[in-house]
Amino acid sequence: MSKIKLLSALAAMVAGLPATASAQVRAKADVACNTTGTALQYDCTIRLTNSKTNQPLDGVTLTVGADMPSMPMMHNVRPVPATPGAQPGSYRARILLEMHGDWALQLNLSGPARDRVVANMRFEPDRATPSRAPPRHKH
Repeated sequence: MSKIKLLSALAAMVAGLPATASAQVRAKADVACNTTGTALQYDCTIRLTNSKTNQPLDGVTLTVGADMPSMPMMHNVRPVPATPGAQPGSYRARILLEMHGDWALQLNLSGPARDRVVANMRFEPDRATPSRAPPRHKH
């Protein structure tokens, strides 16, 4: 056994984790949000997959929160629970934002897979689209 594998196994034992913890599943998320007819409210569908195998991540507990990166600590949305969708690995959540603009959705997974995925989205009055990393607010 190589020194790195041995040290990883020993560290996992000390932490009380299985030796395969270093091979933990990383999630990938595809997010699509639609307007609801209520101002600043969006229905979001999240498709979670294993980032290595592209297999659906089903049976996880998912919460969705949001942060406005251009105004840190000023505009944020408390996490809401997502419900499983009809397809394996799909989830639905309804979010209510404080204003339109670029938001970073925090997707927190727990259960069989534990991870946090951030999805950058641009929310406008008539649509929501994926966005590149939002600009940071400068003073």
